[in-house]
Parts: sequence; C-alpha cells; structure tokens
Amino acid sequence: MTVRQRSRLPKPFLQLSPSVHVRPPDPSLAQPRSARGQPVHLDPLFLSRLQWSWVIAWHIMLPAFTVGLASYIAVLEGLHFFTREEIWFRISGFWTRIFAVSFGMGVVSGIVMPFQFGTNWSRFSDATANVLSPMLGYEDLTAFFLEASFLGVLLFGRKLVPRWAHFFAALMVAGGTLMSSFWILSTNSWMQTPAGYKVVDGRFFPVDWLAIIFNPSFPYRLAHTVTAFYITTGFVVLGVGFYLLRRDKSPEEARRMVRMALDLLIVLVPLQMLLGDAHGLNTREYQPTKLAAIEGVYDTEKPDALSLFGIPDDAAARLDDAVRIPHLGSLILTHTWNGEVRGLKEWPRTDWPPVWPVFFGFRVMVGIGLLMLATAITGWVLRLRHRLFEAGWYGRLCQFTLPLGFVAVIAGWVTTEVGRQPWTVFGLMRTANSVSPSLTGGDVLASLLLYMAVYLIMFPTGILFMAGIVRGGVPGEPEPQQPIEGLQPKTPVTGPAE
Repeated sequence: MTVRQRSRLPKPFLQLSPSVHVRPPDPSLAQPRSARGQPVHLDPLFLSRLQWSWVIAWHIMLPAFTVGLASYIAVLEGLHFFTREEIWFRISGFWTRIFAVSFGMGVVSGIVMPFQFGTNWSRFSDATANVLSPMLGYEDLTAFFLEASFLGVLLFGRKLVPRWAHFFAALMVAGGTLMSSFWILSTNSWMQTPAGYKVVDGRFFPVDWLAIIFNPSFPYRLAHTVTAFYITTGFVVLGVGFYLLRRDKSPEEARRMVRMALDLLIVLVPLQMLLGDAHGLNTREYQPTKLAAIEGVYDTEKPDALSLFGIPDDAAARLDDAVRIPHLGSLILTHTWNGEVRGLKEWPRTDWPPVWPVFFGFRVMVGIGLLMLATAITGWVLRLRHRLFEAGWYGRLCQFTLPLGFVAVIAGWVTTEVGRQPWTVFGLMRTANSVSPSLTGGDVLASLLLYMAVYLIMFPTGILFMAGIVRGGVPGEPEPQQPIEGLQPKTPVTGPAE
C-alpha cells in the first residue's frame, strides 16, 4: 500500500500499525469466471451474494415490524394496567396475535442466515470469528432467550396471570427485540466501520470491546434503524385502523389505533430526517466512497450541487441527465455553503461500490420519507379541524402508505450494504476474498432455488393469515367458558383403597 493510497482510506484504518497485515484478496475470486471455470452465471461468489440478498431482504421486513409492534403492545398493556380500561386489553390482544405470526416467520426466515456464514462465507467467518461470534452470542443470550422466555406468558397468559405479570411480560418481549437490534446492528456496524481490533495472520482479534461494540457508525445506525422500524409499525397500525373504520369493524378500537399512530409519527418522522442527516455526516467521514455513490459524484466538487435525479454511468464515470441544485449538496452533506464532496475518481475503480443501486436506493428511501412526512402532517391538520375520520380520501391514502415503510427499510438496506462493497469488512477484507473456497456455483444455485421456493410459500401464507386476523376485527370480551355436560367426573379422583 502506497502512502497515497493509505491517505485515502477512511479514518479508522489510518490507525493500523505497520506490522498489522490482512490477507490480500485472491484475484481469481474476483474474475468473471469462478475458480473451477464455471460460466459467469454460476459463479459461486455472485450466487452467494444473491442468495444472501434474497434471504435478508425478506427477513428484514419482519424485525422492521416486530420491533416496533412489541413496543406498541407493551404500551397498550401499560395503558390497560394503569387505567383499567378493557379496550386497551382488547387492542393488545388483537395485535399480539399478529405479532405471534410475524415473530414466528422471523425466527424461521432468520435462522437460515447463520448457516450461510459456514456454507457460503467460511473465509469471512474464519477471519472475523473472534470479533463477531461473541457479539452474535450476546444477542442470543440477552435477546432471544428473553423473548422466548416471556413470549409464552404474553401469548397464553392473558387470563392466567395477574395484570402486572402480563404487563411485565410485554415489557420483556419489547426489551428483547430492542436488545436483538442492538447486537445485530453493532455487528453490522463493525463491518462498516471496524475499530478496537488487531489483525494477526489474516484474522481479526479483539483489543478493546467497547470500541468494537460502540464503533464509529453504530450509534447513528442504531438510532436511524430502530426509528425506521417504529415508523414502519406506525404506518401499519395507521393503515389497519382506517381499514377497520371503513368496514365499520371495531370502530372505537380503530379510532384509538389511528390517534396513537399519528401521535407517534408526527414526532418520529421529522426526527428520522435529523437522524439520517447525522448518519450521513458520519458516512462522509468514515465511508466516503459510499457517500460518493449515494450522491452520484464521480469528480470531487467544491461546492457540491445536490443531484435530485440522474442516470449513473460507471463505465464513463459520469452522471447522465442529472437534475442538480447548486450548493445544496454542500449545505446538506457538509453543513457549509462551499463544502467539498470527494468523488469516486479519487479511489481506484476496484474500490468503487456499484453506483446504480446505491444512488436509486437512497432516493427511494428519501422519497418515501417525504411522503410519510406529508401523510403525518395532513393527518394532524385534519385532526385539529375535527375531520380526521370524516375525510374518506385520507383513510384510503393511509391504507396505500401501509406497506411503504417496508419498502423504505429495504431501500435503506440496499444503500447501506451495496454501498459497502467491494468489502465485507470495510477497507480491510474484500467480498471476493470472503466466499468459501470449495464452494461450487451448482451448490449455491440449488440452495438458492430451494430458499426461493420456501420463502415464496411462507411469506404469502403468513401475510394472508395476518390479513385474516385484521379482517376479523378486534374481538370483544370472550364469553365465560361453561363446562361441557357429561365430561366432568361425578366424584373427585381418589387414590387406591387402603
């Protein structure tokens, strides 16, 4: 590595001592043909990346819903506990049934990913195991076991345990989902902005666990992602509430859902934009190639114009048909009027992320965020004018926006993860050097087709089941169970005669 190249690496990597080294990428794994001479469409590296993308794109939609929904259920249980109003208990029961289905789907869809570390990414697992394995283990110990322990009480203890115990179980399940988010996002953030490690013989070893866990991008990613999960859940609750109102099912419960959702969204959607801005400044400092791809900047610009739209052309290293606003890029990305944004040409082409998915993924996410903000503000204007439930068009709009949070989460994931390429550990370990060496394209293709078939059956089935729960509305108070005639013993059970 030349001095010039070293100066272009993000800030954390400047702190490496001269004795630290990383195994160089295997050039053969980055070629269009695999190491076994298979056609490009059976390249195990490409297919492994495609398989991972398929699995996580489906899976991430479930924590995007269950993390926020668990907290929402805990709030409902708290309102029931403190106010003694049964309506909160009924709403909680309605959403708990939906949570149970989505939580089960999340477990099934997520359990596949750890196996892929061993089957598809064994060299990555070997190099990073000393750092990442303990954090994933902490996630199991502090989050998964907590959720599993109290989920049964939440689901089946509604009439069997005291109110305080049921409320406590809801808090523990919500806390478990947040702890899971904490450890998973810390792990991912370390791959984005590694810190607190040393590299010996091509393997990462922990030096400072606090630096590893609270790595430079983690606080921003945690706040931005969890807020996105809460917003996604808020729009689901909002859409379901208006759906029930339009069909005159559980009207009082539906009105409370809508009001609570709007209370949350009018705060969190603007807050999310501030968090996104802070996350962007962090990305500019530690992952400048990702920021350049997000903005479609190939040549360093000072001041930088904001590109609202354009067609990235990596081959020609330019943004075609660009619609740009002068100085606005500098103002947003550097918080100065004449700030500089570094272009991709300052790095070797081998270090460029694919610009097209990053550029458009970011714009999809931002566009949906603006639509969400407009929806929340409109709802509050109607509410202040006492027309919230009379404006039928707004109810239909909220039903339309119900799935948009999931689209925004996936678009944000594409921006983050594709923008990290060509690295699995940013700046240190290439994706081409992370795939299992003995893997064949045929093996990956077979498992990919199996995953596609299973997920295309499981997810539509789960969604249809949850839709059936929604169509049934919020159930009222159950009738007390009466003993069935003829099934009860006439005398108590007695022991053997003495």
